Amino acid sequence: MKQDYQNNEDHVLHLIINEKNYKWEQQYITGAQVRQLGNIPQSDKLFLAIKRPWEDEPIMDDTKIDLARPGIEKFYSAHVDEFKPITIIVNGRPKEWNERKISYEEVVKLAFPNAVENEATVYTVTYANGPKQNEENSMVKGDVVFVKNQMVFNVTATNRS
Repeated sequence: MKQDYQNNEDHVLHLIINEKNYKWEQQYITGAQVRQLGNIPQSDKLFLAIKRPWEDEPIMDDTKIDLARPGIEKFYSAHVDEFKPITIIVNGRPKEWNERKISYEEVVKLAFPNAVENEATVYTVTYANGPKQNEENSMVKGDVVFVKNQMVFNVTATNRS
């Protein structure tokens, strides 16, 4: 049976907002309450950090988060300015990118605009100089990674013949 923390003053739940520890005495907290507690301006985007391989969850003001789940919930905010176009380097060429993340398929298309997925051609994607979530590694079909300005991607096409 799940314990109800709603009005029980004996239980204090912990959460982290932008690397700072906070206490909360109710089982649920809304995005608006996280903003207020962490002094986050309305102009910033709010996210709930999720362990990889899952993506971080954008939090709206009316989103309810259950703090009684195992572990400590970690929230972070990002200035809207941080989502302005950045430059990524794909096969040595600068490319403008407008998103926080990029997929394997999108990187391949930037490297080879006429790329066609088939059994005869395989694309190898590696990257470096990435953000702390994914500093360097390789990508396979279906992968999505966070990007930052001047992140470097190398894409090679190999024919299976």
